[in-house]
Amino acid sequence: MPKTFERYNELDVYTDGGCRGNPGPSASGFVIMTADEQIVEEGGKFLGHTTNNQAEYQAVVLALEAAKKYGKPKLNVYLDSQLVVNQLNGIYRLKSKDLYPIHQRIKELAKEFPGVVFTHVMREYNSLADAQVNLVLDFEEHKNASK
Repeated sequence: MPKTFERYNELDVYTDGGCRGNPGPSASGFVIMTADEQIVEEGGKFLGHTTNNQAEYQAVVLALEAAKKYGKPKLNVYLDSQLVVNQLNGIYRLKSKDLYPIHQRIKELAKEFPGVVFTHVMREYNSLADAQVNLVLDFEEHKNASK
């Protein structure tokens, strides 16, 4: 029997991407929360060898895909990458051909919600998503060291 998920009118989404070396082993992480800071979902994914910006963008994709399970909420997406926020908001032009498909995927996913707002936050306000990135990277590092 399929799992049913609670529906929300609005959610706060924190995303982060990181790599050890740039480019290097990278991961994306996210945390989805209610307005009263109750965690709805958190997760991360190992991406292999990519750049930091690719990991930042992939984190947004992961989070938007996860948020679809909770109905059609308005999303407040918080990132500590000012560059990515400004590119997603159309303030800065996207110059990287490698990022273009991911950027387009985010724009497509955003259309599935009544509103998506991308906001820059200082790194210290994004610690939960950063922790997801580091959990994934530490796990991969440990797994590879065991081989």
